[in-house]
Amino acid sequence: MEKKKRFIDKIWYGTGAIGLDLSYGMFYNFLNKYLTDVLQLKANFLLLLTPIARIWDGINDPMMGTIVDNTHTKMGKYRPWILRGALLNAVVLALLFNNPGIPTAGVWIYIYIAVLYVGWGMTNTLADIPYWSMVPSFTTDPKERSIIATIARTFSGFGQGVITIGAPLLMKFISTTEALNDKGEMVKVWDGKSFSVISLLAAAGLVFFACLSVFKTKETVVTQAKEKFSFKKIFNVAKNNDQLRIFMLFAMISNAGFYMLSGVGVYFFDVCVGNADRQGLFSAFGAVGAIVGLAVIPVGLKFTSRRRIYQFSLLLAALGFCGMLFAYKVADSQMLLNVFVLIVQIGTAAMFVSQTVFLADIVDYGEVKMGFRAESVTFSMKGFLQKMAYTVQTIILFAGIYFTGYDSELHNNNPAAVKTSFELMMTVLPAVFMLVSFLVFTFGFKLHGEYMEEITRQVSEAKEKRLAAQADGEKESV
Repeated sequence: MEKKKRFIDKIWYGTGAIGLDLSYGMFYNFLNKYLTDVLQLKANFLLLLTPIARIWDGINDPMMGTIVDNTHTKMGKYRPWILRGALLNAVVLALLFNNPGIPTAGVWIYIYIAVLYVGWGMTNTLADIPYWSMVPSFTTDPKERSIIATIARTFSGFGQGVITIGAPLLMKFISTTEALNDKGEMVKVWDGKSFSVISLLAAAGLVFFACLSVFKTKETVVTQAKEKFSFKKIFNVAKNNDQLRIFMLFAMISNAGFYMLSGVGVYFFDVCVGNADRQGLFSAFGAVGAIVGLAVIPVGLKFTSRRRIYQFSLLLAALGFCGMLFAYKVADSQMLLNVFVLIVQIGTAAMFVSQTVFLADIVDYGEVKMGFRAESVTFSMKGFLQKMAYTVQTIILFAGIYFTGYDSELHNNNPAAVKTSFELMMTVLPAVFMLVSFLVFTFGFKLHGEYMEEITRQVSEAKEKRLAAQADGEKESV
């Protein structure tokens, strides 16, 4: 009989997600604004940088997954990498938002940012892949996995909320730069000092919560990989696990839709709404929605399947984005805009939890189909698809900035074409992405119902046989 983890152990594990999302939040929500407005980097350079960084991630992420799978230390195979990755990622994050004095008009600032941009992805991989790879190692019970993933996503959402709500509020006290808002009033706007201070706080939080999770969590290692790193193994996992490929497609599309919201938001409120102060309340409503969304799965499972819940989450998010467009363009209501982002976040929160559990199911499916488990290689795809989704968002964002003539010094006085592009990127495109993802998932993903129950049964039986063989071996040695 498999022993369930104590609730407090699940809590300690979940705290690590707070730190990871403090770093995520700074990178995904505010880095683009920092690069275009503070460092004044050219949009065409940024259009090239993100795809190049993702090409390397395509090699680096699964490589790291295989290394984790083959790690064996007294601390286990996951926790040492979480700690190392968090420490290095914190250093890189702080350097990204703190120019050491390099002139912004020369080539060296571009080299500096390019190296750190790629470095953030690499160091994030060191911590992120082993962290989320621990989920299937805790238990083979799908319900337990859902609980563990939900708790981790709860803390993850908290970390995101601290950044998205706290950063705009702190900016008022830290920034020394002002600009006219939509009412003709002088208000604080993001400047180099505010980015610098908040990034340092996020870096410190990343290290603190990583240490808390690492030193309070005990690993339950189901299997220990024996193979060394091999691109052939990575290729075979991706080639032979058709459900992993389908997952990568529908998850990347929906995640790109979510990142449009987080990445474009700071531009939207500055340029379209004309008042960056309103982003704080908007983000607060979103954070409430993210918390409520975490209850969708445990409550929904009492009435329907995980598959139906996931489909519902995508449609709810699409509805919320359409509502945001109505609130901004037709109703001209900030409060209604806040209500609809709450709806969006309810959907996306449930979506992200489901995706984590789907990956755990994909690991089991891979074991049955290929004859071996590949937790970290499979979960490395989660980090990679998130970065690919961010790249899609970034390419669209910088293309809009480049072709419409965005000027960071004009704020609310930018041309109409600039405002229209940000409006579309904030509302219409995310809704389209959610609907496309819904179709791919509905017609391509088959790990549900009786088929998934049979896979879980086979994995449990295989585990029991391994444990029995191990016990017999220990008796013979005695």
